[in-house]
Amino acid sequence: MRRLPSTVRRLALAVGGIVVAAALAQPVRRESGPPDGARSRPPRWGNESDLGSSWVRTEGSGMVDENAVRTAREVDSHSTGTPNWSNPRGFEKDVFTFARAVFKASPTTALQPVFHRGRSIGWWVDFPDADLNLSYRLQQLTSIRADPDGRVLRLTEPELHDYPFLYFTHPGYMRLNEAERAALRKYLLAGGVMVIIDFWNSIEWNGFAGQMREVLPGRAWTELTMDHPIFHCVYDLKGPLQSLQVPTMQFWNRARNPNDPTAPLQIDRGPESEKMSVKAIHDDRGHIMVIAFHNSDISDGWEREGENADYFAVFSEKVSYPLGVNLIFYLMTH
Repeated sequence: MRRLPSTVRRLALAVGGIVVAAALAQPVRRESGPPDGARSRPPRWGNESDLGSSWVRTEGSGMVDENAVRTAREVDSHSTGTPNWSNPRGFEKDVFTFARAVFKASPTTALQPVFHRGRSIGWWVDFPDADLNLSYRLQQLTSIRADPDGRVLRLTEPELHDYPFLYFTHPGYMRLNEAERAALRKYLLAGGVMVIIDFWNSIEWNGFAGQMREVLPGRAWTELTMDHPIFHCVYDLKGPLQSLQVPTMQFWNRARNPNDPTAPLQIDRGPESEKMSVKAIHDDRGHIMVIAFHNSDISDGWEREGENADYFAVFSEKVSYPLGVNLIFYLMTH
């Protein structure tokens, strides 16, 4: 299992003095992207039929064949466009690659509580904008080079072990088959890291945790607190942990008084969705194999950075990007 190449690790150590406010002075001007209202968004998201379908309707990028898509670059932006960049020839593999995992979500039924527009959504949330925006900001804010295309992976693909960072979103309704569970277990025990962001409430946690018990039986979750180095390794993030909670932009309570800790940050996301937590599963050497950011949509700060100036200033600039950089640097060097 590859981590960041040694040259990249050494270069990354030089980024600690970067000031986020200076580098993230404003959202990136995109080279392409639809003007407001140019693309009509589909009224329904999610699996089109059942667990056997390979076609999903995304948030605004149209239909995607999850058995065929390979990179984030080949899918249209559904936000304000994504940046383009390139790396020097000959160094194409000496980069960090944001890899997103594909998984099936269980069908929506009348008996299954769902707290997101009536659909049990899955792997394609915030795709492809979050993947490409974070990768670009990583390249902009540090000396790490990032893959300009990203990667999309099925868990049973042989190439899985070439990508040590594997991102999951909305896994509360995830359903892995036996082959996928075995492949993910092998990947994690070989040194891969599974990162989970943007899933909410106790129902989604229980659904996800149940799947992980089958992937890593006998492994326990550890609660991470603000004294963990993942919050301080590049950018020194201040606590308390709850201050790092990022609301989904369209659910953000913009009228909230930040001096009132009882005021809701966003609309109701289901039972026990108010408190953010960060939990991890470690291997036998104490290294993180799985890290889950529950009740926080950190990736929306990457995805939607150009849609709303206030959201960018409050969440993208101050939380989502600094935490994203810390997350990648720490996991790829530990």
